[in-house]
Amino acid sequence: MFAVSSLLVPTDFSENAGQALQYAKEIARNTTATLHLLHIVEPVVYPADWSYAQVGFADIEQELYDNAQKELLVLAGVLEAEGFRAVTTVVRGRASDEICNYAKENNISIIAIGTHGRSGLEHFLFGSTTERVLRKAPCPVLSVHLDATKK
Repeated sequence: MFAVSSLLVPTDFSENAGQALQYAKEIARNTTATLHLLHIVEPVVYPADWSYAQVGFADIEQELYDNAQKELLVLAGVLEAEGFRAVTTVVRGRASDEICNYAKENNISIIAIGTHGRSGLEHFLFGSTTERVLRKAPCPVLSVHLDATKK
């Protein structure tokens, strides 16, 4: 058995990510583990030739970053009120790469990550962040799929 000192919960603030956080809380409840909440702002991709005026994509990314920081601080406050230790971080980059980098750099014990359960064409087009994290993570990964029957 190994000691669980830290759990990483990447979040996009979806219901799936919330479910992963619930699992992480149950693990942390019985240990002194710190919950690390991570949000990744992925680069805004846009067509090179729009017939519209130039849009400030850097401003949009900064607004996404700022809003994520605020939401994470609120979430961390709720967790701390429940007796958990929480750390919040917002980074820019490709989600799967940043999750794995964060886990490695912060010696994370377990990653608890929600999955949307996409399949077929949707999976082909959008890929799976969770799948890439499962392949590349430096630690165990708990993949949490939202149970459709509980909706």
